[in-house]
Amino acid sequence: MKIAFLTPEYPHALTGASGGIGTSIKNLALGLIDEGCVVRVLVYGQNNDSVFEDNGITIQQIKNIKIKGLSWFFTRKKLERIINNLYDKQQIDLVEAPDWTGITSFISPKKCPVVIRLNGSDTYFCHLDQRPVKWKNKFHEKRALQKATGLLAVSQFTADTTNKVFGLKEHFHIIPNAIDTATFKRNQEIEVVPNTILYFGSLIRKKGLLELPFIFNEVLINNPTAQLILVGKDVPDIISGSTSTWEMMRGLFTQDALLNVSYIGAVPYDAIQTHINQASVCVFPSFAEALPVSWIEAMAMEKAVVTSNIGWATAVVEDGLSGFLVNPKKHALYANKINSLLKNNSMQQEFGLAARQKVMQQFSIDVVAKESLSYYKSLIK
Repeated sequence: MKIAFLTPEYPHALTGASGGIGTSIKNLALGLIDEGCVVRVLVYGQNNDSVFEDNGITIQQIKNIKIKGLSWFFTRKKLERIINNLYDKQQIDLVEAPDWTGITSFISPKKCPVVIRLNGSDTYFCHLDQRPVKWKNKFHEKRALQKATGLLAVSQFTADTTNKVFGLKEHFHIIPNAIDTATFKRNQEIEVVPNTILYFGSLIRKKGLLELPFIFNEVLINNPTAQLILVGKDVPDIISGSTSTWEMMRGLFTQDALLNVSYIGAVPYDAIQTHINQASVCVFPSFAEALPVSWIEAMAMEKAVVTSNIGWATAVVEDGLSGFLVNPKKHALYANKINSLLKNNSMQQEFGLAARQKVMQQFSIDVVAKESLSYYKSLIK
């Protein structure tokens, strides 16, 4: 089968910065290739039009058309022509696109099926953040869902919430994100640094980073030697207008707590594994996710996690078995769960092993690729 992915991002030096969607697409693409598929990734928003190969995946860079006020329309029509041309030449059988900003809202391929996979639309995240959404984005995202041949979601919570915010009653087939469990695997040669807490990901309000200082302040009350390590890109805060979430965080730590905090900044994707290996516990106090890849990566490396308990969380973490689920606003309780793990090495190991097993059963590339391919074939039939 010949699958195309339409995406604004892909993790490669030639295509620019990429986040969770790009990583998930690459992981799934590699899994589909192992299943005998041919995979092409159509990356729009690029500086030029070109094609190159990456680990057996054909990457097609597409430059947006810039016409004041109409760029969105003509770019979509360019993508439509590319998809139709590839389908006519029998180079693709199906196209999958993300829900973000509804890129397929005015793309009407002649016969090629179009699948939308929910990773969280702008409307979805604005709803979780309790802030207004741009009407244009909501319009395109809803239209894209209504026009799609098939609908996937990475979690049931994301599917249900999407139906709610758009006033729809669509059926979404649930298939989670995948990670490379061969790459994200504990390295026994790297020693765990005792009493260390790791957060990795963007420093942004929606991921609970303005709650984390208060949580860590509470951790130090009963565990004054604990260390907090932060790894990730500093992001401007859309609500306050601050240019730096990190600077906002600094003012929320106590003076003593700040002495035990290390902000590493953004690191190359493959470097994050070293930080995960060294951590005692990983924390993710997020308020807005669809199905967070970072949580799964930490669990794959046998790390005990303390996460938020919101919506999607139960699809990833089994409370009290592979981690702890806690409301991030309950700072003292969250800190108590962290300390219970920091002070109990055997519990860390038990949770870590259970976490790895969970990932292997549900989130590994081969499992997700097989589920996705089965769904694609059902649409072709």
